[in-house]
Amino acid sequence: MKRTLSLLLAAGLGVSLCACKAPAEPSAPPAAATPAPSQYVFTRENFPRLDGSTATVPLGQAVAAVLLGESREEVDDLIQFNKTSRAYYNLVDGEADLLIVAEGGEDSYSYRDERGMSWRMEPVAAETLVFFVNADNPVDNLTLDQVRDIYSGKLTNWSQVGGSDAPIQAYQRPAGGGSQAIMEKEVMGDTPMMEPYNTDYVVSSMEGIIQAVRAWDDQPDAMGYTVYYYATDMGMADGLKLLSIDGVAPTDETIRDGSYPIHTAYYAVMDSETPADSPAGVLFDWLLSQEGQNLVAHEGYVSVKEPTQ
Repeated sequence: MKRTLSLLLAAGLGVSLCACKAPAEPSAPPAAATPAPSQYVFTRENFPRLDGSTATVPLGQAVAAVLLGESREEVDDLIQFNKTSRAYYNLVDGEADLLIVAEGGEDSYSYRDERGMSWRMEPVAAETLVFFVNADNPVDNLTLDQVRDIYSGKLTNWSQVGGSDAPIQAYQRPAGGGSQAIMEKEVMGDTPMMEPYNTDYVVSSMEGIIQAVRAWDDQPDAMGYTVYYYATDMGMADGLKLLSIDGVAPTDETIRDGSYPIHTAYYAVMDSETPADSPAGVLFDWLLSQEGQNLVAHEGYVSVKEPTQ
């Protein structure tokens, strides 16, 4: 089945958004050669090859479902995201047309530069890294410097940050993932992360690190981190709590306005040589439009633009 974008917007952003109020009328198209949304028809044959981060799979599914007029189950074969680093490699290698992805590590940029490619890269959702502990842990706030000192090995006991006399069991994510890239760039900076106590303290999945902290010997000594989307999507209040950083709690508002001190985003990324009137170019620009941003917010992400009702 194929749908024009204007028809889907008129229906309240299509199948996946049928319970929402209809968004505002589409704004004027960009002044470039990009077709107006009402003039463009996405089909399975012309739909861009998408790739991205694990955390953006639900957004990719929603985008495909809305633009193709299919259910999430029906578009599942189109949204086989390969995680952050691999997605960037696939874009450079011509195996993907458009990414919806967290910021990559330095290896991603080196790979691009070595092959002479340039990217068009724009944020479509604000994101951050959040830190969580067992709900019984008396610590509610850490400074960014304290977080850095914990993960560099300088601080090792909760009593050093106002908590109980107990060792801090700090879980990490493996290199190459989106959340680890955020951790290294936005939190650690030039400070090296400590070596994990053992391999059990490096958890490969978002779900795994949350479960590991929740299950730590029924004691409130463990700590972990993940992106905000996963923390809110997976019911962080169930036995765990998010820490404020520098006295600011992570919320949609504090992330969007920048008052929460760790800043990153999910990006739309494509080859800078991609024509604006190609399927990937049209989809890229639509994600940045008010209608696209309404979909981002509906799916539980922090839209860059304030969503409209």
